Amino acid sequence: MSKHGLIEFDAVLAIARRGSFRAAALELGLSTTALSNVIGKLERQLGVRLFNRTTRSVSLTDAGRNFVDHVGPAVKTLHDAMGAARSQQETPSGTLRINAFATGAREVLAPLLLEFLRRYPQVHVDLVTEGRIVDIVADGFDLGLRRADLVPSDMIAIPVGSPRSFAVVASPAYFKANGKPRVPPDLLRHSCLRIRLPNGALHHWQFEKDGQPVQIDVQGPITLDEASLSRITVLNHVGIGYFMEYDVREDIEAGRLVRVLEDWTPLLAPLCLYYPSRRNPSAALKALIGMARGLAG
Repeated sequence: MSKHGLIEFDAVLAIARRGSFRAAALELGLSTTALSNVIGKLERQLGVRLFNRTTRSVSLTDAGRNFVDHVGPAVKTLHDAMGAARSQQETPSGTLRINAFATGAREVLAPLLLEFLRRYPQVHVDLVTEGRIVDIVADGFDLGLRRADLVPSDMIAIPVGSPRSFAVVASPAYFKANGKPRVPPDLLRHSCLRIRLPNGALHHWQFEKDGQPVQIDVQGPITLDEASLSRITVLNHVGIGYFMEYDVREDIEAGRLVRVLEDWTPLLAPLCLYYPSRRNPSAALKALIGMARGLAG
């Protein structure tokens, strides 16, 4: 029996197609009496008879033919739409919208999102990066990506990615010419890259050791608001930069950059993929959540 709210229309189309209440009732999984009641209720709502029926035959009235001509294509479109929606519950497909800040997006892009797309080629990921924290539900996103301590309490959060920390780095040539800072206040005697936050404020470099936080308002020849530009600048020996460690990890490992003050940059809150609790999530959302949990494990 139809449970999708289109039973009255399906009933009219089945009777018109089969030419018989009995045959239409069998097709729809209804009793003949139930089908007759459905048609009677619809005719009362419309205020017009759709079928001429005798004990031996059933035929459409003129109003019934007009109704079928108009309703038939619309009902097919609705069934197709519902079938497409149901398929997304079975096979990962469609679009997933994710809001993240740029650094976090870079950290999970290759190990999680690109691997997800390789596994599920029918899914499209719409990844939006911005510095401000948004309400992912109000702004139409399926998931968000933020530090664990920034995830709203009413969201389900899954830690993803490797341990995270800040990294203070410069080129070997810069340190050879200027020496290395040993403690954060030494930075005030160095050329440093200033960081402009999304809200326009200048970022004070954050440090902590033995539970004691320290903020340094560094000085230097250039202010930048994008990590990729800062990386180019430190690689060109201009000064010392302050990065998420992930953004310069390969440069450190290759010797292009040297890390200092590492004991002043402890581990940060983990990165989390988060989403609202909801009924009937799409297969694509369930698949990505499953992969994220596997990555966290």
